[in-house]
Amino acid sequence: MEETYESIVDYILANQNKFYRIAYTYVYSKEHALDIVQNAICKALTNYGTLRNPDAIKTWFYRILVNESLQYKRANQREISTDVSMLKEEGYVESGFEREDDIFLAIQTLSKEQHTVIILHYLEQLTLKEIAKVTKTHLSTVKSRLYAALEKLRKDMEGYQYE
Repeated sequence: MEETYESIVDYILANQNKFYRIAYTYVYSKEHALDIVQNAICKALTNYGTLRNPDAIKTWFYRILVNESLQYKRANQREISTDVSMLKEEGYVESGFEREDDIFLAIQTLSKEQHTVIILHYLEQLTLKEIAKVTKTHLSTVKSRLYAALEKLRKDMEGYQYE
């Protein structure tokens, strides 16, 4: 058991920036994202004994993190700003890179299930099987959510013209 605990600690330390990035995509606030990551880490370290397969630390922790993110978002819905334009920092802008902002805004319009699949697959590079484990859903459900999300994003992005 001590070995499992150490493995979890090592995994958390090595991937803490990824965890923050995922939490941030749910709440768009540095402070809220840090709270979520802290809660997920505390929960993981408290419940490390529930991890049956030490090789599954990645999917086990992502499940905890995604659940914490969704729970935090539900509990603090009024506090969390969904106006992404308020979060945008002014700075150097080069034409041709606006598309990333447009995609980011389009992702925010997805359902929470589709949002989770897109973020885990494209931002965190998880396989669809790993996402199925994280979300505790069937692989076919993950695939359909991914394809539906991509279709919605394609339609949302259709009207944009880029040079």
